[in-house]
Amino acid sequence: MSRIEQEKQTVEQMIRLYCRKKEGNKKLCPQCRELLDYSHARLSRCPFGEKKSTCKLCTIHCYKPEMKERMREVMRYAGPRMLFYHPAAAFRHLWRECLCQNLTKRLGNPCQEQEKQ
Repeated sequence: MSRIEQEKQTVEQMIRLYCRKKEGNKKLCPQCRELLDYSHARLSRCPFGEKKSTCKLCTIHCYKPEMKERMREVMRYAGPRMLFYHPAAAFRHLWRECLCQNLTKRLGNPCQEQEKQ
């Protein structure tokens, strides 16, 4: 599975967890569906492609302010709970974030070099 596909899967798990546990919905509500579709579109168009870091560490902020705030709310709620519901995805995400932070401190910003087209 590609890096972008893994990120899409992780974001979807977080949004579904938020919608189910925080909002009490059995399936995605229209607002969460909109956020999921928006995040998938943004990830599909990421200029860093397979070399992207986590969005938190990204040098380009491609989300509209409203969507960015909604995603921040989802991540604040779902992030800690991912360890219980989707531990592999949570550890993979945390590992990449720590790795990119460490590499950035030592080497500049190797995690986000734009792919040459």
